[in-house]
Amino acid sequence: MSIRIIVADDEPITRMDIAEMLKEVGCNVVGKAADGFDAVELCKKNKPDVVLLDIKMPLLDGLMAAKMIRENNMAKAVVLLSAYSGQEFVEKAKNSGALAYLVKPIMKESLLPTVELALHRANEIETIKKEHMQTKEKLESRTIINRAKGLLMQTKDISEEEAYGYIKKMSRIKGCAMKDIAQVILIQEKDELQDD
Repeated sequence: MSIRIIVADDEPITRMDIAEMLKEVGCNVVGKAADGFDAVELCKKNKPDVVLLDIKMPLLDGLMAAKMIRENNMAKAVVLLSAYSGQEFVEKAKNSGALAYLVKPIMKESLLPTVELALHRANEIETIKKEHMQTKEKLESRTIINRAKGLLMQTKDISEEEAYGYIKKMSRIKGCAMKDIAQVILIQEKDELQDD
């Protein structure tokens, strides 16, 4: 599957040259933009794998466009392009959420490796985020189940094993997660305590 890319540069010849280089190496250029605003709109519509953004563009520069694209998950990876290699530009690029930085003039030999590396990094970051969310959800579930177990042990005068068994049995009967049963137990017990 070829990499889906949007190219944004206010110089028509540069934009065309970059798009041609990408096509020659098998990438799928799904959009071209002359400014950051159009790049953001194209990303909303096409959800590319990678967007290449020139830093200096009218209306909305590449740095602000990169930030908007990353914050709203409109592309997997952002690569910034610039004629400037100064540290201040590199720092600004880091803060924008870009995963790579290419200095113009863009060489065909460096373009594809940079794009592939940025996409690889983006995929790694996405995997880490998913794993983090799964771990967080498991921890939240365990905390809720433990609270419900404690409440059952206290109110029903049963052992921890019996309380756990009850939650597990009810989740099987109802065909839902143990966390859902635990939440119901906590809500029900809270209501009963308030009624007393």
